Amino acid sequence: MAETRLTFKEMCAEFDVTPRTLRYYEYIELLQPDKQGRARYYGPREVARMTLILRGRRFGFSLEDIRQWLMIYEEQGTATQMQTWVDLATQQLESLHEQREQLEDTIKELQRLRDETAASLLKSA
Repeated sequence: MAETRLTFKEMCAEFDVTPRTLRYYEYIELLQPDKQGRARYYGPREVARMTLILRGRRFGFSLEDIRQWLMIYEEQGTATQMQTWVDLATQQLESLHEQREQLEDTIKELQRLRDETAASLLKSA
């Protein structure tokens, strides 16, 4: 059974990314498609990497963090990559919790100021 390969256009459609994004991921070496002339083909390895890249972006990781994490698999294997993932995820969770607390404080302050302003408008009316 031949492995499934996606064309450049199919890869963009499959992952709902722009051609510019896909080219950029290739440029920074997150993806390395097979090239035949000007055509690019993405096999299962690249599809899996793209899935991980987009998941990492959704969780707020930088492209450099993702690139480094993907390189660990190539150089040190799955166990080291998984441990690194746990460490990165722990750090990101801490950062996201802190951001949520800051956002909640900002919402409370904005709501308080809005309520004070609305109350002052009622008094002056």
